[in-house]
Amino acid sequence: MDDKILVTRSSMPPFEEYCNEIKEIWNNRWLTNSGVKHQQLEKELCAFLGVSNLALCVNGHHALECIIETLGLTGEVITTPFTFVSTTNAIVRKGLKPVFCDIKPDDFTIDPEKIEALITEKTSAIMPVHVYGNLCDDDAIEKIAAKHGLKVIYDAAHAFGVFKNGKSSARLGDASMFSFHATKVFHSIEGGAAVFRDDKYYSLLNQWKNFGINGEALELFGGNAKMNEFAAAMGLCNLRHIEEAIASRKEAVTRYRERLENVRGITLSAVQKDVQSNYAYFPAVFDPEVFGFSRNEVMEALAEKGIGARKYFYPLTSSVSGFGCDNAAKETPVALRVSENVLCLPLYEGLGTENVDRICDIILSL
Repeated sequence: MDDKILVTRSSMPPFEEYCNEIKEIWNNRWLTNSGVKHQQLEKELCAFLGVSNLALCVNGHHALECIIETLGLTGEVITTPFTFVSTTNAIVRKGLKPVFCDIKPDDFTIDPEKIEALITEKTSAIMPVHVYGNLCDDDAIEKIAAKHGLKVIYDAAHAFGVFKNGKSSARLGDASMFSFHATKVFHSIEGGAAVFRDDKYYSLLNQWKNFGINGEALELFGGNAKMNEFAAAMGLCNLRHIEEAIASRKEAVTRYRERLENVRGITLSAVQKDVQSNYAYFPAVFDPEVFGFSRNEVMEALAEKGIGARKYFYPLTSSVSGFGCDNAAKETPVALRVSENVLCLPLYEGLGTENVDRICDIILSL
C-alpha cells in the first residue's frame, strides 16, 4: 500500500502495449490531421458509445466551443454553476451570456423544475452538465427544450461510458461534449469529442476545428482543435481496458458507500435508478453542524496522513468575476451550499478497498 494517496491517478495501459500501438506512427510519420490512429479511435468510440458518428478534438473544452459555433447559438444559454469553469468559459468566450440554474440536492445535476422560469426571448439553448457520472434528467429537459424551441447541449465530461436503460449518454440532447483528459475514466492524455444527434453538423464542426478551411477555401474564422496521433493511440489502448477500469472504480465506490452511507452529517450522491454509472468521482457533502467537522477540516486531516482530496466543484462558476453575473451565486442556494461543503475523495482504477478503508478510518475517527 502506497504511503500517499492522490485524489486521482491516470489509468495507463501496459507500456509495451502503447509502444506497439505507436510503431505505425513512426513508420508512416502521419502525426496529426486525421491520421490512421485518429480514424480508428473515432470508429471504435462510435461502436462503444452506440452512435453513428463522432468528432475527436484536442480536448473537451475546444469540442464544446466548436459545438457552440456549429449550432450557431446566440444570446443566452441556461446552464449550471456547479461545474468546472470550462463550461462557463466556453459560453462566455463565444460571446454568449450564461444564465445560471440551481441544481438538485440529491444528484447535483441541473434542476429541470427551475429551468423554465429562466427562459427569455434571448435564450437559444440549455447546457446541462452530467456530474460525477450522474446523468441529468434528460426526459424533463427535452420536453422543456421542445416546448420552447431550444437546443440542448450536454457537458458530458464526467459521463463517458454511462448508460441509462441501455442508452448511451452520447445519445442525449442535440449534442454532447466528452473530455478525455488524463484524469477522466477514459482518457487519451489530452482529448475530447463532440457528438451530434444529427449527422449534418459534422462537416461544419470539422471546419471549425480546422481553422475554418473547406478544401482550398477559408470560409470561417475557426481554430485548431485537432487531436494528434499519439493521443489517439493512447485512447485506443485505454479503450481496450475501459471495462476493467470501471469495474475497479465500482469496487472502491461500493466500499466507500458501505463505510459512509449512513453516517450522520455526511451526504453521498444518490444512486440513480436505471443508470449504469462509470464511477467517475466520489463526492461527499459534509454538514459541519451535524458531522462536527467542516469539509476543509476533513481535507486537512486527510492531507496530514498523505491523502489528497479536492473541493470539486468549488467555487461556483457564477461567483467568478467577469461573467457579468454579479451575485448570481445567491440565486442558486442549493448549488452554493453543496459547493461550500463538498469534498471529492480519492477514486481511481487500482485504488483498492484497503486504501478506501484507510481513508474512511481517518474521516470516521475525527
